Amino acid sequence: MKLAGGCRCGAVSYCSVIDSEPVVYACHCQYCQTWSGSSFALHALLPGNAFTLKGPTIEYAYQEDERHAHHYLCAVCHTRIYNTTSAAPGMWILRAGTLENRSSLNPMAHIWTKHKQPWLILPKGIATWPENPTPEAFSAALSTIG
Repeated sequence: MKLAGGCRCGAVSYCSVIDSEPVVYACHCQYCQTWSGSSFALHALLPGNAFTLKGPTIEYAYQEDERHAHHYLCAVCHTRIYNTTSAAPGMWILRAGTLENRSSLNPMAHIWTKHKQPWLILPKGIATWPENPTPEAFSAALSTIG
């Protein structure tokens, strides 16, 4: 499957070819709500070595507890493109809203639901966690899909 996308102004673009549908999940944490200016953020978890990224980016990095995160934004319009985290080594957490074909994506899971907006009703039978799941729990839940 070919994935392509980029930032709002067009200065940054990316493409990737992956073997299967991307793992898409919604994060309802307070950081994602603030960063996205919305009630949740939609992410696609993808292998970082499968991407070609073109254009100027800037990095925002931070550490929280034992996790390290590096966020990459367009250096021109500051659209967040992706981040990496020590919780998922070797993976890109792509902002699904930057994909060209984002309308076809459906979240396979929801995390940080303890901060979910009360008016948002999640579909029945979808994996949810009140905070971050362990990588093992996330992988196990996703292996039952499809």
